[in-house]
Amino acid sequence: MPQLFAQVILPLSLHDSFTYKVPASLESEIAPGKRVIVQFGKKKLYAALVISLSDKKPEDMEVKEVQEILDEHPIIFPVNFKLWQWLAQYYCCTLGDVFRAALPTGLKLESKSKLFLTGIDEPVTLSPKEELIIRQLQEDVSQLSDIEHKLGTEFSYQALRSLMDKKVVYAEEKISSKYKPKTEAFVKLHSSISSEKILQEKADALKRAKKQQELLFHFCTVTNVFSDDQINEIPKKELLAGTAFSGNLVKELVKKKLLVERQKQVSRLEEEKIEQVSINLLNKYQAKAYEEIKTTFETQQVTLIHGITASGKTEIYIHLIDEMIKTGRQALYLVPEIALTTQIVKRLKNVFGNKVGIYHSKLNSQERVEIWEKVLQFNNNPKEGYQVVLGARSAVFLPFSKLGIVIVDEEHENSFKQFDPAPRYNARDMAVVLGYQNDAKVLLGSATPSFESYYNALKNKYGLVNLMKRHSEMELPEILVADIKRAYKRKQMRSFLTPELFEMMETALEKNEQIILFQNRRGYSPYVECFSCGDIPKCRNCDVSLTYHKYKRRLSCHYCGFSYQLPDKCDNCGSPELKTRGYGTEKIEDELKPLFRNARIARMDLDTTQSKNAFAKIVKNLEERKTDILIGTQMVTKGLDFEHVSVVGILNADNLINFPDFRAHERAYQLISQVAGRAGRKHKQGKVVIQTSQPDHPLIELIREQNYQATLKEQFEERQLFKYPPFFRLVKIVVKHKNVQSVDRAANQLAQHLRKHKQLVVMGPEYPLISRIQLWHHKEIWIKIDRKLNLDLVKKEITAAVKTVRHLPSNSSCVFNIDVDPS
Repeated sequence: MPQLFAQVILPLSLHDSFTYKVPASLESEIAPGKRVIVQFGKKKLYAALVISLSDKKPEDMEVKEVQEILDEHPIIFPVNFKLWQWLAQYYCCTLGDVFRAALPTGLKLESKSKLFLTGIDEPVTLSPKEELIIRQLQEDVSQLSDIEHKLGTEFSYQALRSLMDKKVVYAEEKISSKYKPKTEAFVKLHSSISSEKILQEKADALKRAKKQQELLFHFCTVTNVFSDDQINEIPKKELLAGTAFSGNLVKELVKKKLLVERQKQVSRLEEEKIEQVSINLLNKYQAKAYEEIKTTFETQQVTLIHGITASGKTEIYIHLIDEMIKTGRQALYLVPEIALTTQIVKRLKNVFGNKVGIYHSKLNSQERVEIWEKVLQFNNNPKEGYQVVLGARSAVFLPFSKLGIVIVDEEHENSFKQFDPAPRYNARDMAVVLGYQNDAKVLLGSATPSFESYYNALKNKYGLVNLMKRHSEMELPEILVADIKRAYKRKQMRSFLTPELFEMMETALEKNEQIILFQNRRGYSPYVECFSCGDIPKCRNCDVSLTYHKYKRRLSCHYCGFSYQLPDKCDNCGSPELKTRGYGTEKIEDELKPLFRNARIARMDLDTTQSKNAFAKIVKNLEERKTDILIGTQMVTKGLDFEHVSVVGILNADNLINFPDFRAHERAYQLISQVAGRAGRKHKQGKVVIQTSQPDHPLIELIREQNYQATLKEQFEERQLFKYPPFFRLVKIVVKHKNVQSVDRAANQLAQHLRKHKQLVVMGPEYPLISRIQLWHHKEIWIKIDRKLNLDLVKKEITAAVKTVRHLPSNSSCVFNIDVDPS
């Protein structure tokens, strides 16, 4: 029989697959899609993924053996791996990068290096950096990752290698799985008790142990022993709940062979018992849009639904999912933020019950593994697996086998883009590819579609359906523009509120209505300034000022996490006159309390939503009218549906309009329109106040008129003139190094190489707005690519240029990141 070889990919940034020999004992078990333990390098062990098998031995190469197979069944299907390959090729990253991004942490095994002192007695000369490592080991810190973390920039791999060469330190590799199944104690009657008569005899024998006897009787009552509806076993926790019995009493009954206790694997996922309801009927506008979508799906794989806020797009999605479920296929529903899952999951579970799973980053690694397995399970056992998954961007990697439809809600959202680490993918664009590869329909939905998606619809690449009537024929909110500059001059401002917004808020609160205020900046104030010398505290790792958080009384960097206590005096001149400048959500909350003393005020930003259920709690309080005023960052703009919100205030539109980015006006229109759409969704027309110092700005007028088409036309003309998407493609290359001269040199060399390709428009290299993050200096090169050019060939040329410059001896420690279609 010929020797079998496995091609595997490793969870490392490597382009290639690697070949390993399959021992005869494992040949019957191994299969593509399973994980195997392999040795890579001299000592490292990894969990690799088998992508194919063959009997071709690599020439002129020593081949190591597969050591162990980890899975009984494949954890991905061939169609899933096809998506991985497309992703690696399109976004110029490695298959190893995709492997790391795709699998939940619990399914990735990691090789953990532990360091130990050899205990040699001979005197050895050590460098300062070697001594730092030794000191950590003497303090019982043996995990290599912990030593790296504690020493930070003082840690040196060169020093570690030197210590190992001097035989002062040795390393051990231990491979471990991060996923551990959750177990729970269950109790049942001992098999020797086969009749009521035997049970009675055993109970009588417990006359001197009254508590044990009572517990036995309690067990019999709860489980209905020897009756037709008896329960074979019961969770120990449930048995003891609400009683005075202890766990020790159970142990005693187990010892006496009256009960049996065993650990049973249970799910970490909360399976709610929900009363299912029938699907809501569509109104005439929704029904028309629904039929149009189905018609476009006959000729188009992808359809864009442009539906204004509160037009009931979610109801249409539910009808489409229901149709797919009836055909026995799966549905993926993507949302940009975890915040949205809170409301939508209720609606989905009310209709589809426990066929619905949720997948996002706030779940712990064990929960994510269980959801992964439930999606896998659908292939063999549809009743047990998930048929509908609601998730954030990482849900595109789930191992669907019978995918029928992919819905991307709020498709314009920037949150669908993964920025770091690689792969730097856009989940919306991946959803389109996922649809094509699985022969599944893709529906993109938004009240303010991205210009790229709308362009594709205009070019007939996507189908287009419009839904321009709100549910119950409610009118769109009335938008008012308030001039901040004029209000300040006339001394009419009440804290951060113009008189127009203040009066509307007062009226709304008198009528027991709710208010949302949008400020796209968290913290108390963006920076602190010394009144005497003008010094502004900056991050020691990044080129940014530190944001002041009053509730912690700390200055914090939002890029690297560096923070310290607010000093009493200026670090530069010693003056005690430190003043906060600007305002964030925390300061707004602070200053509104004395203005609206009886109002219940809440905040929704990254600081208040750190815990797993924080989003849900804030949303629930607003739904149940326990909150009167909600202050929030972008989180409040994303598709949330609140019945009693009548007033929305955008506190500073200038920050959005004047941001230095070619997409600034598109984003400003989307953000302001989306947050405005939270007003007046059910009962009466809502009101929106846009506070700005530029009331005559053309974009403000377009937003006030809610004229998407005019905004699109104006932006298309500019973008075509200056060669920006959707007319040209963009690729951004970021060069990073901790030494600024090294960054300059490498970036200039790369730009020169790229300019040799005359068909490319190369801009830069230039420093971005924030040019140093976590001690790394950044320089950017932007490349504009005509859509007529072959993108694959162009990317090959770009990748080759990066490879050439990276391999120059002087650039060996530089980092080059390629970002295709940057947001």
